[in-house]
Amino acid sequence: MFNTRGWIALGLLSAFAVPAMAQSFRVQCPTSTITHPSALRDNSSEPAYTGPTTLSAPSAATYQAPTANVNGAIKCQQIGGGDGYATMGDGTQTYLFSFGPLSGLADIATGKPGTQFPNIFNSAFPVSTSNFLAPGDPATTIAVAPVGAAPGSIPALTTAQMSQLAGFYNGAIGLDYNVANTYSIYNISESGNTVTVILNAQSPFVPGDQIVIGQGAAGATDLTGYTGTFTVTTAGVPNAFFPDNYAFQYTNPTTGLAAVTESPDGTASSAPALDGHVDARQIMDVGVMNGNIPAPLMAIDEDDEFFLTLTNVGMIMRPDLFEQHTVHFHGYPNASAFYDGVPDASVAINIGASFTYYYLSPDAGTYFWHCHITPPEHLQMGMVGQLFVRPRQDRVAAGGGLYSARQQQDLDLRTACVSANDILSSNPLPATANTVSRAVTGRYAYNDGDGSTFYNVDYPLQIHGFDPNFHFVGMTFNPEGFADMKDKYFLLNGRSYPDTVTPGPLQTQSADGVNHFSQPLPAIIKITPGQRALLRISDLDVSEYQTLASLGIPMQVIGYNAKLLRDEAGNNLYYTTNSITLGGGESLDVILDTCAVRPTVGAVAGAPPDYTTCTTPLPTGTYYLYTPNLDHLSNDAENFGGLMTEVRVN
Repeated sequence: MFNTRGWIALGLLSAFAVPAMAQSFRVQCPTSTITHPSALRDNSSEPAYTGPTTLSAPSAATYQAPTANVNGAIKCQQIGGGDGYATMGDGTQTYLFSFGPLSGLADIATGKPGTQFPNIFNSAFPVSTSNFLAPGDPATTIAVAPVGAAPGSIPALTTAQMSQLAGFYNGAIGLDYNVANTYSIYNISESGNTVTVILNAQSPFVPGDQIVIGQGAAGATDLTGYTGTFTVTTAGVPNAFFPDNYAFQYTNPTTGLAAVTESPDGTASSAPALDGHVDARQIMDVGVMNGNIPAPLMAIDEDDEFFLTLTNVGMIMRPDLFEQHTVHFHGYPNASAFYDGVPDASVAINIGASFTYYYLSPDAGTYFWHCHITPPEHLQMGMVGQLFVRPRQDRVAAGGGLYSARQQQDLDLRTACVSANDILSSNPLPATANTVSRAVTGRYAYNDGDGSTFYNVDYPLQIHGFDPNFHFVGMTFNPEGFADMKDKYFLLNGRSYPDTVTPGPLQTQSADGVNHFSQPLPAIIKITPGQRALLRISDLDVSEYQTLASLGIPMQVIGYNAKLLRDEAGNNLYYTTNSITLGGGESLDVILDTCAVRPTVGAVAGAPPDYTTCTTPLPTGTYYLYTPNLDHLSNDAENFGGLMTEVRVN
């Protein structure tokens, strides 16, 4: 039977949606907000933590606003919702519904989060004849596979390539200068150095505005001498043609210019500015078929405001689908359901549109996020990623007391955690006061107050599984078998062994004939003997439980579902094991400690270990992190792939 619905929808899309597409692709990354006013501090850097933000109510307002000691900063990121391909451990190319990066491309390609400060995000790409964004960037520009290499293959990046990649563009793709107001000029005249401009409409310009006087058509010269960028000196000028509010004045160093009436193409415009306006062509060039598995990594700090723009670039391999997308942060507390990503309570983003989610950072920990449109389908197809929040304790000055810094946090009403007042307090002070100081190097997984979650290096490990049949029928316009969904490809950071230990991003040639960095994150864990590695493990599966076991290095579990394992009395409930099991939607924070014996902090009985010093390190060598479920150690065939990676201690 001929399907007329799809053709009618396509006709409507071409008739109505396409002209608005460029206007609906927008981004937001403010440099100042009520919570982080730029008048108090620069929001493109992270301040040290010394105590709660000082708040007071302005005389003319009813809300509390910062007045001193502002904590946190503003962070921004842009992602594209669409499709793409990834290469499995047995060489099979798998079709994805997926999210891809539209900001922070260089950082994501080197395994870092794509989250940026405003001064990086709000930077237009420096376009020239030899410098432009092409489909597949940065893979196309930075790390081109050698001639004759198999499609999708790429060697480890060379030092020169890594250096080049480090300088690659990290701002928002397509961000462009926008002229907010452009008006045609009816009359322009000069008296001395004062120029009076009369528009054909009411003028929006006020004294102090930067305006551009321009000439439209090539070869027109009637505004010669008047063109350029000037500052408005007077608004609302009496004139012989129109009401006063149609005219304004500015000062021109050129004198003796003749008056011009009814200029055919003279314009007065506000000065070009970066205000979220984007060039849709660049977004489509880079975003189409640019899906990543896992989705772009995100990382913010406690007290940050996070602006995340989702741009729906459409499904190129499935043009019959008008798939909406959303971002739902799993287990992440939102102040408003409007930003939760569940379409029943918030909004969904149509093809050709963008939406900016707003989040105020919650407690530290490891979270994950996914598309909440038909979740079993879109999660199985690859629309999942990880977000982690770094604790305030990281920003305590070196040598500062961790216990006293944790006490300061209880003075902040938003995050106070006092068991005596709140029976749901998830991270109270340690049971015993201590003198542990902030280490000179390293970080902490949580605001522990005793240094027990200290680590030297951290690695995101995202577990996922694919049902190849589901992906195949999803690409070929066939009904998807939800009831029969069964994973056969088992992945760590979108790869299976031995791809998990291949350094650098993996390329896959997509249906557009262009290579893309489809799997940017390896899962190699590198630790210097005596150091501690934090593993941020999240299970993004739809149909399977997954188990990871460690051979030779015990796994200390310190956090579960973004909550520190600590009881209401302040006792740490960490436990040591050689394997962990997760269901879909769960996360764990696990520390691998390559030190067998550590000294204590001071000589007091019961003093905590000094995690910055090691007395007896573990032997160097290669250890393994793998699944003991033997059917998960292959990808739908013998000897290929599986849920395994290496821990290299050297």
